[in-house]
Amino acid sequence: MTLHRDKSYEVVEHSLVHGDVTFSDCKGNDKLHYEVSSPYFKVNNDGSLVALRNITAVGKTLFVHAQTPHAEDMAELVIVGGKDIRGSLQDIFKFERTSPVPRQKRSIVVSPILIPENQRQPFPRDVGKVVDSDRPEGSKFRLTGKGVDQEPKGIFRINENTGSVSVTRNLDRETIATYQLLVETIDVNGRTLEGPVPLEVIVIDQNDNRPIFQEGPYIGHVMEGSPTGTTVMRMTAFDADDPATDNALLRYNIRQQTPDRPSPNMFYIDPEKGDIVTVVSPALLDRETLENPKYELIIEAQDMAGLDVGLTGTATATIMIDDKNDHSPKFTKKEFQATVEEGAVGVIVNLTVEDKDDPTTGAWRAAYTIINGNPGQSFEIHTNPQTNEGMLSVVKPLDYEISAFHTLLIKVENEDPLVPDVSYGPSSTATVHITVLDVNEGPVFHPDPMMVTKQEHISVGSVLLTVNATDPDSLQHQTIRYSVYKDPAGWLNINPINGTVDTTAVLDRESPFVHNSVYTALFLAIDSGNPPATGTGTLLITLEDVNDNAPFIYPTVAEVCDDAKNLSVVILGASDKDLHPNTDPFKFEIHKPTVPDKVWKISKINNTHALVSLLQNLNKANYHLPIMVTDSGKPPMTNITDLRVQVCSCKNSKVDCNTAGAPHFSTTAVLLLSFFSLACL
Repeated sequence: MTLHRDKSYEVVEHSLVHGDVTFSDCKGNDKLHYEVSSPYFKVNNDGSLVALRNITAVGKTLFVHAQTPHAEDMAELVIVGGKDIRGSLQDIFKFERTSPVPRQKRSIVVSPILIPENQRQPFPRDVGKVVDSDRPEGSKFRLTGKGVDQEPKGIFRINENTGSVSVTRNLDRETIATYQLLVETIDVNGRTLEGPVPLEVIVIDQNDNRPIFQEGPYIGHVMEGSPTGTTVMRMTAFDADDPATDNALLRYNIRQQTPDRPSPNMFYIDPEKGDIVTVVSPALLDRETLENPKYELIIEAQDMAGLDVGLTGTATATIMIDDKNDHSPKFTKKEFQATVEEGAVGVIVNLTVEDKDDPTTGAWRAAYTIINGNPGQSFEIHTNPQTNEGMLSVVKPLDYEISAFHTLLIKVENEDPLVPDVSYGPSSTATVHITVLDVNEGPVFHPDPMMVTKQEHISVGSVLLTVNATDPDSLQHQTIRYSVYKDPAGWLNINPINGTVDTTAVLDRESPFVHNSVYTALFLAIDSGNPPATGTGTLLITLEDVNDNAPFIYPTVAEVCDDAKNLSVVILGASDKDLHPNTDPFKFEIHKPTVPDKVWKISKINNTHALVSLLQNLNKANYHLPIMVTDSGKPPMTNITDLRVQVCSCKNSKVDCNTAGAPHFSTTAVLLLSFFSLACL
């Protein structure tokens, strides 16, 4: 490779020094490419430099970078005088020789340096030059900034004598696109003489990054039957190269479509925007006739505006042809048959339908409605979510004797509405004929439960009631017999022929088999069918209370100290198993025939309690005091109960009842008798 060039073009006052620039890679300069450091110039294929706009060229340095697949090099052009110019180099140099040339004393002339990224060895290599035509003898150039003496350090350096700037290694534009450096001249002692002046280093982009699709997966949906040109989705790729160059100028195309039927070109992608649109007629986008409603497209993005030299990246676009409700559901037959036993409930028949739409959508899912033949709401129909069948059920038991046949009219629709040009036809309705089978039903008691109220203690053999049961099978003319099913206390008997219920024992309201004054028994009614059927009836007997229970007292034992100052012995309570008014108020008395006067006293506290007390202290011993308590029933009932009173010795906080023949209780135990016993003082 050879590069023949003058070191610079100079316009100095009214003289022009110039030469020819010729690049050769020794292999024919195939695919020769030029780049200029200034955006205001370009190099044509024949090597001519063209100014693109009016500029002031004073103080401008241009670099022309030439490159082929086999070699590359750079030439420098320094314009140190001139005026606003536009045109080719030939025009640039045809300025009036009388034009004044501005002069600047000690002016450091710098121009942006353009360096292609990814350069190959050798390094270091010169990439630009700083000019100071009036630099004092002995002065030096100094370069500073990021990339020199700041991180990343050591990338650039300057020849302190000539001002030549060199790069020490290859650059990556995608890491750092520009470097902002400072140039100054210094004396031998390092003092700044002139500057600093900014020096921009621009890294020229190379096409070293492939387009990348970053946002996948790419899934698009389009409704079947959509018009030609319907936009499905947009796919865009990213290229890390310079967006201002063709290196990042992307073009899109579809490399492959799977499946390729009914047309290998079902879709088109906008090469610039990446929009994927349909290109076939709506008739070809019929989901029900497609081999597969899912298409996969291999999308390619290529930089360099799609030229063959561009780099490529690919991604897969998945396009789903979505279903619309363009097919109504149809029954597989016009009439369905079902049989059901009377009294049974549950599903009796499954109604089948066909629908060509997508089974995963509401355009396929069926909704059934009974539109005739169900006045008693005995039937319901629901959709089987797996099979889409209509499950017709009996929800209220049917009676053969009332109706042996039922006819239902049922329609089917989709969850989603049909498209405007499709409607439900005759095939969307069906008739169901239901036959009810007769079964031997058990007799039914009327009423159930049966209720009766009687006084307790009525005489044995008393008639309580006559039960009544009828056979629902009115057409079979069967007879009914009765029997006792559950009689917890064994109090009842039933006539098997006429159903008369009488007592076999005394009815006691206070029995443990009676709850809240109600006694419950169950009876059976059995018909004469083959096999016989049984019905169960419940009898609730409410027992009215009579005063048949005497009251009783509590407690029946008490203690008192022989030297107690408080002569109260015990508070007695009374209770009665009967109900009001056969209970309280109770009357408390001491049964005097066996008790001496002036020793004991009983006083009423309230309707249910009385206080027993001493009229004098007694010796240590056991005493039996007969207490008579009478309820308020008519006639009243009285009970006499012995209250055993233990008179104990109470000294030094110790209670001694041994001499009295009673169990020993500590003072604490005596106090724990609480409401019903008297503590020693």
